[in-house]
Amino acid sequence: METVHSIFNFTPTKKTYVTIGTFDGVHVGHQKIIEDLVKQAKSDQKKSVLLTFFPHPRMVLQKELSIQLINTIEEKTALLEKTGLDYLIIHPFSKDFSRLTALDFVRDTLVNQLHTSKLIIGYDHHFGKNREGNIEQLTEYSHLYDFSVQEIPVQDIDSVSVSSTKIRKALLNGELKTANKYLGYEFSLQGKVVNGEQLGSKIGFPTANIHVFESYKLIPKNGVYIVSSIINNRIIYGMMNIGNRPTIEGKDTTIEVHFFNFNENLYDTIIKVNLIYFIREEEKFNSIAALKNQLTIDKEASLNYINNNL
Repeated sequence: METVHSIFNFTPTKKTYVTIGTFDGVHVGHQKIIEDLVKQAKSDQKKSVLLTFFPHPRMVLQKELSIQLINTIEEKTALLEKTGLDYLIIHPFSKDFSRLTALDFVRDTLVNQLHTSKLIIGYDHHFGKNREGNIEQLTEYSHLYDFSVQEIPVQDIDSVSVSSTKIRKALLNGELKTANKYLGYEFSLQGKVVNGEQLGSKIGFPTANIHVFESYKLIPKNGVYIVSSIINNRIIYGMMNIGNRPTIEGKDTTIEVHFFNFNENLYDTIIKVNLIYFIREEEKFNSIAALKNQLTIDKEASLNYINNNL
């Protein structure tokens, strides 16, 4: 897959089959759309193209909202890399771009810039100024500009529609099993290991404190999770706490991982943590000793889960 920044840097040598969207999460519904796109493009000897936008349109048009996204743009790119796409185009979204009419978008972007031969889109797709464009307009313009439109119907899992919104809600509610099922992979957090207050080390549970750089990255519900990371080409399991550490009257939200059977120095390294299972809510304990006792119970429960399920 070739990643192209801006539609204006894309110079196709063949007609293209295109899909468009923010694709936050690259969840199982998205994956079906992309799989269909890639398969058809290969069969018809065309190039498959996914057009997405960064910043996310809501980050530009609704700045007062603190948007939370399932993927950072780097994570999304890595996920799409696995799909077999020929091209990923990441176009900078701006207020000027948002003012393009549906007709301008179709003519200037889809037809003239991307050389679209077929457009494959998900159900209920809207585009253009004030999201005025819809499937009916696309079909009308397709006859005018000689491309075809294929609408993918809503994708269901167990009769429940998959959507990025539902996945975000599940993560914020601690429903990790549901979120991971809809994603088709384990939700992850990535960041730099930074210095903490060393409390974990003092009570026998040293932790890697992870700083996530992207302010728009969704941080799941506070609590304790079973996690895994690949460190030095090895899968290392552990347990992670997200929260403000109420036992010691903490104020800021921290992300701390205690890895099992691991004692290497990770300071200043970038690590990715996959969230496997939600163990429990964050709690305030009456003493450090009570906290240490609960961590011992959490570790035993985590190791039991890992040994029996992974």
